[in-house]
Amino acid sequence: MRSSSSVNAARLAGSLLAAGLAASSAAAVAQQPPTAARAVLISGSSTVYPFSVAAIEAYKSKAPRGVNFKATAVGTSAGFRDFCSGKLSIAAASRPINSAELKRCAAAGVRFIELPVAFDAITVVVNPSNSFAKQISTAQLRTLWNKQAQGKIQRWSQVNPAWPNTAIKLCGPGQDSGTYDTFNKAINGNTSDSRQDYTASEDDNVLVACVAKNPGALGYFGYDYYQANRNRLRALAVQGTTGTVLPSVESVQASRYLPLSRPLFFYVNDQALKSNPAIRSMVTSTLDRGVQIAEKAGVIPLKDSTYRLVTNKLYRNVLGSAFAGQLPIGLTVGQVLERSFDEHKKPQFR
Repeated sequence: MRSSSSVNAARLAGSLLAAGLAASSAAAVAQQPPTAARAVLISGSSTVYPFSVAAIEAYKSKAPRGVNFKATAVGTSAGFRDFCSGKLSIAAASRPINSAELKRCAAAGVRFIELPVAFDAITVVVNPSNSFAKQISTAQLRTLWNKQAQGKIQRWSQVNPAWPNTAIKLCGPGQDSGTYDTFNKAINGNTSDSRQDYTASEDDNVLVACVAKNPGALGYFGYDYYQANRNRLRALAVQGTTGTVLPSVESVQASRYLPLSRPLFFYVNDQALKSNPAIRSMVTSTLDRGVQIAEKAGVIPLKDSTYRLVTNKLYRNVLGSAFAGQLPIGLTVGQVLERSFDEHKKPQFR
């Protein structure tokens, strides 16, 4: 029979061992880097990037401890590649998801909610020293930017005989950009019908600098980057389907800046939304303060009542894309929103 002192010693040793193991385990956990589940990335469109940053900043005080939201700008198409492979919880997009991306998402079992968060005016800009170009028609933009123009249309006078016979420097989005897709569909009739002999980048700040530093330059990108650089750029009025109109909050909300206005989106992974309460909280908070966030970011806000409709879409968990893989061009704001909230989509796109 063991003495009481031996029993007590054994118990003490066991307690010390358990405490040591617990301490070692706690130390190991403390030394581990934050898991990917605690870092939520919003990635994709460079046009939506300022909105994403403003949304994260607005939510910062409400974020649960240890949960960090981060935004990156890689282009809409690159964002969808990560999103449809399950690597991304929220994709920021300056166009609706296309049919090939829908198929990739479906193959990977990625289900999502499509949420309009703002509107944009693709803005055609020139250097402020340009004294002759005040407006440009969609036909002239087609002459300048279509694939057949490559290596041939290189001077301002070739676009408009009234303009000087001087060299034109072109600056525009790269092929991973949703702005590239929308502009070329609207102007040239096809998302891939574009010349390639121009300064291209998915970083809109590069394009701003390209136009700002070259007196003979013309470029196009999202309205928010024009707004942030109005002292370095000048916007051209675009002669489109409703007349000759300058890009502005008012002209887009009144559906007059056509065909170069478009919706901006968050695509939210349904599984991430259900498994991480912080994602639902952040997205809901963003929609609740949508007007203020959009105004801070320089994009064109929806109406307060529309953000409430989008919140209802999130609450009701309406899955899939309302655009059936198509890139709509020339729709009014109302038509885009009506389509976005349509719950009677074809089954394969639910």
